[in-house]
Amino acid sequence: MLKGRNLIKPNDLTVSEIDEICALAEQIIVDPNSFNEVCRGKILATLFFEPSTRTRLSFEAAMLHLGGSVEGFSDAANSSTAKGESLADTIRTVSSYVDVIAMRNPKEGAALLASRYSSCPIINAGDGGHFHPTQTLTDMLTIRALKGGFEGHTIGFCGDLKFGRTVHSLSEAMSRYKNNKFVFISPKELAVPEYITQYLNDAGVEYTTAERLESVIGDLDILYMTRVQKERFFNEQDYIRLKDSYILDNQKMSLARKNMIVLHPLPRVNEIAPEVDDDPRAAYFKQVKYGMYVRMALIAKLTGVL
Repeated sequence: MLKGRNLIKPNDLTVSEIDEICALAEQIIVDPNSFNEVCRGKILATLFFEPSTRTRLSFEAAMLHLGGSVEGFSDAANSSTAKGESLADTIRTVSSYVDVIAMRNPKEGAALLASRYSSCPIINAGDGGHFHPTQTLTDMLTIRALKGGFEGHTIGFCGDLKFGRTVHSLSEAMSRYKNNKFVFISPKELAVPEYITQYLNDAGVEYTTAERLESVIGDLDILYMTRVQKERFFNEQDYIRLKDSYILDNQKMSLARKNMIVLHPLPRVNEIAPEVDDDPRAAYFKQVKYGMYVRMALIAKLTGVL
């Protein structure tokens, strides 16, 4: 039963609950008009203490498509925290007005703290470098819709794997399903953290590492791209030497399988060349729309309307 629950990290959901949310999202995709009144009278608060246009609009569009209402703010400067109000007091106040809260905060652990003071469900829309569980649900719905399920995939994660919370969350989530393999593609400076590899070792999940995308792209069913950031390198020469290895273009795509899909949490900078957008395997803009549908399903479940 998901009614009244908080979603702070991806593993707050069981495998069966993820399947339940994705199944509802797929029903909404097929017949959205059947769901456009289910949240009539319900209110979502979007409390964004740091800017995030894509995630905030996705949550707001999700609630509006369900027939509900939205209130909130898009920047901490527009809230009473600018006057010194504590997060606890903000949450106590807002939760007395609304039925569900989606909150983004730059401080790690803020969502968990908020859940302790809220009288309605809290959805973590990103807390610093910790978690972004609805991005993970977005990624998983996209994989399920385009690859037919969550099992038996070879998934490549490419770019900044050290600081990329989306990579950490999705690798943990997909490791819970059978016969998935991971390929971590990054410079040594941005390698996946040890706690992730230890998690995979403990779970008996197969993984390999690589420094060049070209050497492994032909083995992948799913390629999850992230940005390699110049500021993460201590040595600029290392960045110059490696940066082009992590720009996906048509030449690299020519080495990939015909049914591979490319995902990206967005926004992108230059890690995927615009020429790739026309490739039918480029799924990152489809991913955006799946994000709205999965948030619709999540809001409906947490508010108990479905």
